Amino acid sequence: MPKVSLAELTAFATVARHRSFRQAADSLGMSRSALSHTLIGLERTLGVRLLNRTTRSVSPTEAGGELLRRIVPVLQDLDEALDAVTGEAGAIGGILRINCPAAATETLLRMAVPTFAERYPGVDLDLVTDGRLIDIVEAGFDAGVRLREAVPQDMISVPFGGNFRFLVVAAPAYLESHGNPVVPDDLRGHRCIRHRMPSGKLYRWEFEKRGEEIVVDVPGSLTLDDSRLMAAAAADGLGIAFVAESFAEPELRAGRVVTVLEDWCPAYPGLCLYYPGRRHVPAALRAFIEVLKHLDRPIARPSVED
Repeated sequence: MPKVSLAELTAFATVARHRSFRQAADSLGMSRSALSHTLIGLERTLGVRLLNRTTRSVSPTEAGGELLRRIVPVLQDLDEALDAVTGEAGAIGGILRINCPAAATETLLRMAVPTFAERYPGVDLDLVTDGRLIDIVEAGFDAGVRLREAVPQDMISVPFGGNFRFLVVAAPAYLESHGNPVVPDDLRGHRCIRHRMPSGKLYRWEFEKRGEEIVVDVPGSLTLDDSRLMAAAAADGLGIAFVAESFAEPELRAGRVVTVLEDWCPAYPGLCLYYPGRRHVPAALRAFIEVLKHLDRPIARPSVED
C-alpha cells in the first residue's frame, strides 16, 4: 500500500473543497507553488491523477472524488478529536469564510463581529458580500447567510437576529407634495425607486396583509442596485423606496424618512446562517454560531402616523 502523509491528504481535501489552489493555499498558510508540489507528489505516490487542472478551475477527477468521499469523514473525526483537546477559546483559529448578502453583512458587522472578534482573536473572519444564490460548498465557503426561505433544503440552518422586514420609506417633504399611499396599488401613481437584483431583473414589490398578497411592478425613473443608495435617495426626496429595515434604520432615526404602508409589511422569518450537513463542524464555525444565537435587537422607527 502506498504511504502518504496526513499533510498531503489534508492539502488534497482543501484544494478539492475550495476548487482553487490560491484559496486553498491561503487557508493552509502555504505558498501556491508548495501546495502544487505537494499535490503532484501525492498523485505520483498513488499513481493516479486526482485533480483536473485548467487555468481557471480545479476539480476532482473520478478517482479524486472517490478518495475525497472516503477521507473527509476521517479528517473530520481527526479535527473533532483535536478540537476536544485544544478547544479553549484562545486555541480556536484559522479562516472562517461566510457568503452573505449586503443586508446580512450589515447585521453581522454591527451585532456579531465585534463580540466574535473579541472572544476569538485567532480566527480570521472573511465575509464576502454577494446577493446571488450560490453553491457555498463549490465556492469554498464554510457557511452562508440567507433569508430562511432561500436556504437550500440539504443545509443545516441556524436562525438569528429575529424576524425580518422590508419597509416602504419616503421623505416627509415628498409625501407632503405627492400624498401618502394608502394601499399598495397607490404606488402606481408615485415615483418609486426601483431595485435591480443581482440577476439583473427588476424586483417587484411584495406586500401582505391578513392573508392577502399583492405584488406591484412599481413605476419609477430611478433604478439602483444598492439598498443603501436607495434609502439615501428616498431621504433626498427622489421617490419612495422599499428596502430592508437595516438599511432604512439610519435614515429613520435621523427623521429623514418615514414609513408608509407599514401594515402591508409584516415581519417574517429572518436570516439564517447555513452550512453543509456533516458530522463535524469546524471549531471556528461552532463558535460563530454560539455568538449568533444571542442576536436580537428591535428597531424603533417613526411612521407617518406618529
